[in-house]
Amino acid sequence: MKTSIATVSIGGDFPEKLAAIAAAGFDGVEIFENDFLGFDGSPADVGNMARDAGLAITLFQPFRDFEGLPEPQRSRAFDRAERKFDVMQELGTDLMLICSSVSPVALGGIDRAAADFRELGERAARRGLRVGYEALAWGKHINDHRDAWEIVRCADHPNVGLILDSFHTLARKIDVGSIRSIPKDKIFIVQLADAPLIEMDLLYWSRHFRNMPGEGDLPVKAFVGAVAATGYDGYLSLEIFNDQFRGGSPKSIAVDGRRSLLALMDQVRRDEPGLQLEMPEMPDRVGVTGVAFVEFAADDSGSAALSTLLHALGFKLAGRHVSKEVSLYRQGEINIVVNTEREGLAHSSFLVHGTSVYAIGLKVEDAKATVKRAQALGAEPFEQAVGPGELQIPAIRGVGGGVVYFIDGTSELSNVWDVEFLPVDDASPCEPAGLTRIDHVGQTMEYGEMLTWLLFYRSIFRTRKTPMVDVIDPSGIVRSQAIESDDGQLRLTLNGAENRQTLAGRFIAENFGSAVQHLAFLTGDIFATAAALRRNGFAPLAISPNYYDDVEARFGLKPDLADRLRAENILYDRDDNGEFFQLYAPTFGEGFIVEVVERRGGYKGYGAPNAPFRIAAQKRHLRPKGMPRELRR
Repeated sequence: MKTSIATVSIGGDFPEKLAAIAAAGFDGVEIFENDFLGFDGSPADVGNMARDAGLAITLFQPFRDFEGLPEPQRSRAFDRAERKFDVMQELGTDLMLICSSVSPVALGGIDRAAADFRELGERAARRGLRVGYEALAWGKHINDHRDAWEIVRCADHPNVGLILDSFHTLARKIDVGSIRSIPKDKIFIVQLADAPLIEMDLLYWSRHFRNMPGEGDLPVKAFVGAVAATGYDGYLSLEIFNDQFRGGSPKSIAVDGRRSLLALMDQVRRDEPGLQLEMPEMPDRVGVTGVAFVEFAADDSGSAALSTLLHALGFKLAGRHVSKEVSLYRQGEINIVVNTEREGLAHSSFLVHGTSVYAIGLKVEDAKATVKRAQALGAEPFEQAVGPGELQIPAIRGVGGGVVYFIDGTSELSNVWDVEFLPVDDASPCEPAGLTRIDHVGQTMEYGEMLTWLLFYRSIFRTRKTPMVDVIDPSGIVRSQAIESDDGQLRLTLNGAENRQTLAGRFIAENFGSAVQHLAFLTGDIFATAAALRRNGFAPLAISPNYYDDVEARFGLKPDLADRLRAENILYDRDDNGEFFQLYAPTFGEGFIVEVVERRGGYKGYGAPNAPFRIAAQKRHLRPKGMPRELRR
C-alpha cells in the first residue's frame, strides 16, 4: 500500500508542509482546501510543487453539504462542485472527498442521495474525475459508513466511490467487520486517525484530539485489517486534526506520521499473514529484557560529583575503558558509565547540556534486528569511530538527540564489559546498598513532544503503554505516561512539561532540551537499603513531617511502620495489587533525580500521589533563580 497525509495534519505554511511530507517519505498528499485557499499561488503552482517534491495529489477535500438538498440549494451545490472540479483539474488530481451533509435543510433518504451522486458522477466522468463519499460521525442523516456504502451502491456509477475514515467508524463503535464485504474497487481512499478515549462531543473530539495510529486508544489495527481483507491496495492516508500537531515541527510530525503507518501495516500483516500488503520488509517489534547501562557525559568536576553520589548509593568503580576516558560503576545488575572524553558525541553533549545522561543501553533479543527495524521506521542509525579494544555496538539516535544502544546475549556484545573495560579495585569504604537493577528511567520533554516519544518506542519495541496521569507539581501539571514490557523489566516514564516553572520544565530549560531526568533503582528491602545508605554517608531528600501524619491516616498504617517511614524519609503508596516505597536523593545538578524504590506484591504505578510532596522538597535544593551555575555550592 502507498502512504499519504492531509496537509491539515501538520503545521507550517504550504511550502513547509509539502517539504516535510516529501522528506518523510510519503507517496502522496491530500490537499485540504483551507491550506490551498491561504496560499498565494495558483492551483497549477500547487500541483507543480507537489509533483516536483515527488508527491501525488491523492485528493482535494473537503466538499461539504452536497447531498439531499432541496431547490435552490441543490442547484447551487452542483454549481459549487463544478467550480471545485475546475480547481482539481488544475491541481492535477482526480478525486474529491465529499463528506456527509450537516446542513439543517438537508433531506434524508437513501434514494434521494443516490440520485444526487449519480448525477454528480456523470459530471465528474465527463472531466475524467471521481468523487468519494465519506460518512461523518456527526452527519445529519448519514453518520455510518454502512449507510454511505449503500448510497454509493445505489448510485451505481463507476466514478462514485466510498471513502473510509477510521475515526468516523471507530468513534461510533461501528463493527469493522462490515467493511470486509465492500468491493475493493469501490473504496477510493482510506483515511486513518487514532484518538484517546474521551467522552465528549464527536465533532470537538475529532477536530482537536485525533492523533497518529498507535498514539491513541482506538482499534485502528482491526479497522485496517478489515480494509486489507477486501483486497484494497490504494493509499492509506492520514487525516489528523490536532492542536499540538499544528503548533509542532512539520518535519517531526510528518516523520511520526509515516512511522505510524509503517508500524501499523507491519502489525496488520503479522496478525493476518494471508493478506497481501506491499510494504518494506522489517523485523518484528523487538523484545526488551531490561536496561543494560546508563551513560553520563561529564567533565572532570562533573565526574567527581557523580562518583561521590554513586559511592554514597553503594556503587563501586568496577572498570576503566581500555582506550578512552570512561569509567564503569556497578551494583547488582546496574551499570553506570561516566564518559569524560574530550571528543565525540559525549563531549558535544556535555558542552550543550552539562553533566547529563546522553545515552542508554537496552538489553534486547537481537541488537542488529533492532537497528534494522528502527531504520525501516525512519530512525537514524548512530555510529562513531571505534577505538582499540572497542566493539561496534548497534545504536540509533533517540527522539531528543541522545543515543540508544542495543546489547543482546547471542553475540560478542554480551561480553562488552569484559572486552572494553579493565577491572579496577575500588578502595572506597562504601558498602553495597542492595540495589539490584534499574526499575525505571524517566525522560522529560515538552508536553507537545510526548506522542512522538511514545510512538518512537512503541513502534520499535514490544511494549505497552499505561494510561496518562497528571503529576501535580506545586507550579503546574506534568503529564506522565509509562511504556512497559509485559514482564516489567523495561519501564520508561515519559514526562511532558507544560511550563518552565515545574521541576520538569525547569530541567528542560536549564539543560537545553529533552533528556533523561530520572533514574529509579530497585531494592528488595527499602529499610535495609536506607540503613546501608546512611552508613555510606548518604543524606536523603528530607520530606515534610506533615506528610507522614497524613499517610498514616490515609492508609491506616500501623504507627510503627509510619515511624520507620518518617525516620528514613521514605514515601509510601498502595494500590489494589501491592505497596510502593520511595527514597530520594536531593536533586543533582540542574534537577536530575535519583530514587530508590521497593515494589511489594504487584504494585503497578510509580508513586504519582506522592509527587507534590517530593517535588516541593526537591525544589528546595535547586539553584536559586538568577544565581549563575558556577556559584552554586
